[in-house]
Amino acid sequence: ELQMVGANFSCELFGELNPKLLFALVAVALTLIAARDCGAQDSQWALEQSTLTYHVSHPLHQVEGVSHEARGKGVCHAGECDFLIAVAVKSFDSGDSNRDLHMQQVTKAGQFPLVTVRTRLPETLAGAATINADLEVEFAGQTVQYKQVPLQQVTEGNQVRITGAIPTKVSDFKIDPPSLFTVAIKNDIPVRVEMTWQREK
Repeated sequence: ELQMVGANFSCELFGELNPKLLFALVAVALTLIAARDCGAQDSQWALEQSTLTYHVSHPLHQVEGVSHEARGKGVCHAGECDFLIAVAVKSFDSGDSNRDLHMQQVTKAGQFPLVTVRTRLPETLAGAATINADLEVEFAGQTVQYKQVPLQQVTEGNQVRITGAIPTKVSDFKIDPPSLFTVAIKNDIPVRVEMTWQREK
């Protein structure tokens, strides 16, 4: 059964993504299998659609980079739901390929190609209009905790739409802020999140 679940995660959801991510997904799969062994009824969620947008501010201009390529999985067991989301750094498009390449260089995307987000939520929040989520974000070789991030939730049948913003900062991830005409970008780089999750079971 482990081989079957691991194959489904790697082939159906993540294709040829980084092996580190696949290892994390297998860990989620192991949680699912353990729950089944206990005879519990689990629910599973898959990220159907996503738009992630980072915003960079500089006194001379504003820049946004957008990715639609995030992948995610959620498993609920015993009243708790664990979610894992991952997106390739190089999938963000700001409309300027040179700027995107520089962003990948300063964030060490060659060494750390993925941004991952993990969270655990009570299953009782399924019908709530607002969720205050504790998020663990791994980016550029650093892991940062964001507590009680407000996310809006709309449920339609077996689909849930989540929107909100993660208050990320350049300094959180120990990144040297890029400069233009010797003036550095602002420390705040919020990431706007729009996701549609599909209940699979």
